Formats: sequence, C-alpha cells, structure tokens
Amino acid sequence: MYSFFRPFLFRLDPETAHQLTLQLLRLGGLPPFNAILRAMYAAPDRPVEALGLKFKNPVGLAAGYDKDGVALRGLATLGFGHIEIGTVTPKPQPGNPKPRIFRLIEDEAVINRMGFPGKGADFVAASLQRALKGRQRNGTIIGVNLGKNKDTPLEEAAGDYITLMRRFIFMSDYLAINVSSPNTVGLRRLQGREMLEQLLGAIAKERQTIALGRGGNAPILVKLAPDLSGEELDDAIDVILRTGMDGILATNTTLARRRLHSKHQAESGGLSGRPLTGRADEALAQVVKKVEGRIPIVGVGGIMSPEDAIRKLDLGATLVQVYTGLVYAGPGLVQAIIKKLRKR
Repeated sequence: MYSFFRPFLFRLDPETAHQLTLQLLRLGGLPPFNAILRAMYAAPDRPVEALGLKFKNPVGLAAGYDKDGVALRGLATLGFGHIEIGTVTPKPQPGNPKPRIFRLIEDEAVINRMGFPGKGADFVAASLQRALKGRQRNGTIIGVNLGKNKDTPLEEAAGDYITLMRRFIFMSDYLAINVSSPNTVGLRRLQGREMLEQLLGAIAKERQTIALGRGGNAPILVKLAPDLSGEELDDAIDVILRTGMDGILATNTTLARRRLHSKHQAESGGLSGRPLTGRADEALAQVVKKVEGRIPIVGVGGIMSPEDAIRKLDLGATLVQVYTGLVYAGPGLVQAIIKKLRKR
C-alpha cells in the first residue's frame, strides 16, 4: 500500500508530508482504523529482555517522528516493540525556521535541522497520561527522549534534563538523554568528558534521590553522535558507565557529507538514511567493544532494510530503531525485519 501513496507524499514538502502521516496515524487510534492497521502491519513476537524490560520484539521507532506523543495508539499498530517519543523540552519552542527538512531521494537520505520543535513537557505528559489510561500501548514499550531548550545556556542544561526526568520517570518505561542532536547550537559539546561528567553526574544524583523518595528508577540511556573521534567516543562511554547510566543509543544523525548526489546535499543539519549506515555501524562496533556487555546498546542510524537491522544486531546491538527507512520503505519495514529475524 505504501508504494501506492509514496509518490503523492514525495510531491509534498517533507514537513507537510510528515504532519499528514502523523495525523493519519492519530486516526489509526480509532477502532475501525486501528483494526485495519493491525491486520496489515502486525509483526510476530520475537521477545527481547533488556533494561529490566520485556520488549515484544527488538525493533523500535526512533525519536523525532512523534515529538509530542500524539499518535501513540496508531503507531503501536505498526508492529514496533518500542516507541521513543520526543525530543521533549521543558518549555514549548518553535524550532528552527522553515524549510528545515530535505529529502535526498537519489541518496535515500534526509537532512533535517528541526531544532527540537515541540509543545513542551506539559503537553507531552498529558498525551502520555491519555495513552496509559486508555491502554493504548498494546504492550509496546514507551521511551521519552529528553533535550534542553534552545535558550537554556549549556552551563544550566542539567536543570532542563532533571526537570524532564522528574516529570517523565514515572510515566515512561525508559528515558533517553539527547546530547547529540546537531541542530541545537552547542548541544553536542555536552558529549565532551568534563561537561558530560557534570551532566550525567547530576542526573544520577537526582535519580537516586527520586528512587529513595518515591521508588522510581526508570532506565536512562544516552544518545551519542556518530561524528565523535575514537578517543571522544571512548571518553563519553567511560563517563556513561561511571555515572551508572543504563544504556547507549548509537547513533544520532551525522554532519558528514560524503559522496552525495542530491541537490540538497549542501543543506545544513543532520543527515540520516543510507549515507549514515556505514558510519553508524562503525560507531556501534566501537561502542559494543568498549562496553563489553555491561549495558545494552540500541543500534540506530541507516537502517533501510531488514539486512541493515540484522547487521546491527550481529554487531552487538540488543535493540534497533528505525526512522528514515520508514520514509523510503514504508511501515512494512518493521514487519519485514522481524520476519527475517524469525527465519534465522
């Protein structure tokens, strides 16, 4: 079905097409449509236990698709084992000026410079409460990706992340600390050893306080960039392990531009899709080697086919996440990955 609609969607501005599909998935939460989508895209179970959670399969939706958690019920019909909403910021913000998403069709890629647009923590919390109350998750694990507001100085970033952690630690199955988006000025500096130590140390301390007071202890993962040098990546992993974080998402989008063919190749922002595949796999392999099985790794970036997902799992990822692959292959990609895994 997606192959029929894709030419129409690709004639639309990418952000318009995204909003249209998101609204259609909101309708997918209604009973008649929900049943139809489930019949079309339901994936067989392939359970995975990680982070103290049981995932019905290892394939998740990466953050960025449903920033405000408005389409959880519809998304849950597409076979995902987990859905990561966000990136959420404490206060609403418009993000960067439009246009800010570009399809690189010849390269099977997307460049985005969204800049964490969203309706803020209050709105997302209300969306999550409705989903939890209405049992709209269908056994799907829900993560919340956290980021700082654009106008929050880096020196005060910990305050934004802690505010969000307090808000969502009891409402989600896990939290993801996003310090690797290239589209908020200066954010990636938080991956440096000293700044990351301060940030994650503050988060760890606050989490311990929350756990002692109210019994909440949701797993916390950290999302890293594929553009770190080998030494920088090792430093970041050392800090993540030392501060007691529970997992790593490897990786975010890249600023690198290599062997691209699209007229949009010079646009600024994070590049995702097929050109990211090799770079993300290299970073994943280094993370797996450094971690040595102490915490689970989520493989993200450049999964455009079932073979790409399986390769990340073979490299040592416990879970994988897709996003740009859905733009080009459609929602049937999730089902295809899991069927391929079951055949193995």
